[in-house]
Amino acid sequence: MARIHPTALVDPHAQLDADVEVGPYTVIGPHVRIGAGTTIGAHCVIDGHTTIGRDNRIYPFVSLGLPSQDKKYAGEPCELIIGDRNTIREYSTYHIGTVQGGGVTRLGNDNWMMAYTHLAHDCVVGDHTIFANNAQLAGHVQVGDWAILGGFTVVHQFVRIGAHAMTAMCALLFADVPPFVMAQGQPAQARSMNFEGLRRRGFSASRIAAVKAMHKALYREGLTLAQAVERIDALTARYPDAAADVALMRAFLAGVNPERGIVR
Repeated sequence: MARIHPTALVDPHAQLDADVEVGPYTVIGPHVRIGAGTTIGAHCVIDGHTTIGRDNRIYPFVSLGLPSQDKKYAGEPCELIIGDRNTIREYSTYHIGTVQGGGVTRLGNDNWMMAYTHLAHDCVVGDHTIFANNAQLAGHVQVGDWAILGGFTVVHQFVRIGAHAMTAMCALLFADVPPFVMAQGQPAQARSMNFEGLRRRGFSASRIAAVKAMHKALYREGLTLAQAVERIDALTARYPDAAADVALMRAFLAGVNPERGIVR
């Protein structure tokens, strides 16, 4: 049997693995599924069609799986899916998706989500990200693996943040942030690339040199985005061990909405 505090209210239809731990005064709804090794703190609310994986640590006063704040939401059975080994700190709020956005809000694996973080409807967050206190995503935002959002970062709906990108404290994002880019300001502008983060993740000197070359093409040579893409495409021959990094940037830029653009 799961270890459920006697003051917690867990619907009998909820599916909790045998070693899930539920703290006092927490409320869990009938459509919730929680995997092995996950601990739920006190005074949490987990409702809706919410699936939580293994070995997550969910701290007190977290709210997961409630209806979105989109006024178009009409009660459809949309989902929140949370992966494995995530840390979700106090007062965070993650909502289910909407039918207009695919019906699923998703948080991947091994993410470190600090206090008061917010995932609105239909957001998709990858793996190994860090959201500092009060990082806030509006609806339909996408965040790539290893991205870091500084405290009080606010992200406009439909914005994409690429893998290994980083935002400074109080950044305000109205445009896409390409992979590897460090952004700062209100509205945010590109300041550099996340070189120190790449070194810590084991990027070789050659791969970092390729990232520097991509930064130069995007931000230092006065090129249009189309011209920068051509310059980036040619980097694979020069830096063969960075082919995957170049492909990551190229795929991201191919999906840029021309009306929104990228941070400049």
